[in-house]
Amino acid sequence: MNFSALKTYLTWAKAHAPKGPFAFIFAQDDIELTHTVAHHIKLGFRQTVVLADIPIARPEDLPAEVAFISRPAKSSSDISQEMNAVITALPQRWIFCGYNGEYLYYPFCETRSIGEIIAFNTEERRKTIPTTVVDLYAGHLGQSPDGVDVTSTYLDRLGYYTETRRDGEQAPLPQQFNIYGGLRRRFEEHVPWQKRRIDRVALFQSQRGLKFQPDFTFNLPEFNTISCPWHHNLTAALCSFRAAKALRRNPGSRHAIPSFRWSGSEQFKWQSQQLMDLGFMEPGQWF
Repeated sequence: MNFSALKTYLTWAKAHAPKGPFAFIFAQDDIELTHTVAHHIKLGFRQTVVLADIPIARPEDLPAEVAFISRPAKSSSDISQEMNAVITALPQRWIFCGYNGEYLYYPFCETRSIGEIIAFNTEERRKTIPTTVVDLYAGHLGQSPDGVDVTSTYLDRLGYYTETRRDGEQAPLPQQFNIYGGLRRRFEEHVPWQKRRIDRVALFQSQRGLKFQPDFTFNLPEFNTISCPWHHNLTAALCSFRAAKALRRNPGSRHAIPSFRWSGSEQFKWQSQQLMDLGFMEPGQWF
């Protein structure tokens, strides 16, 4: 299915889209786009939507049921306008948003569907599943100059830290944290300060009045919390090549970084258990 604009798709979706969670994938280029879509279809998303920056064309091997929308040229990292249109048009739907080369992982995702995790989270009276962005990168930049290699993929197993998020008057915000680490921390001289955080709410339930903000937070404080006050909730991870691609495309960082690997690197096994063992996500009360 091809649509000329997001507005056209949303008009169709309100009448015809299947019930269940949506995955919205923003394609900044065509690197690993089909692989990204296939991963989220396998998780059980009922509708997968690709919003591709013009002039990216629809890949020939993209499944026919995937909605493909051409996205006008703009700041491709700011998806807030589109996500707010989605929230308004599709209230009370669970929505995932990410980019090509980003893969959602949650505890036991190999054997449990996205519908199961949402049902459990709803029972816990939670409308969000917080995610930590885990930077992925190619093990050998000479062989993979764009920093992307799904057959020899690495991540940082250490070097992360968390700080309490504060409001404009420096008062701490309950259950809200800023998380830092990965490539954005190790090569922070090449990363604008506003793009160094790796906390993101990539999976949430839309509702009227909710606003998705450019920094991946929401206007409703509860949607930005990592857990409820009485116990730890389930969390997820978003394994992402975006930082690696950006550092390889920037002329300054490209020539300054001969390799992304260091003593804290570990090969990524593409398994949820590894991410739980390293502390990037936890099952909470879900076993």
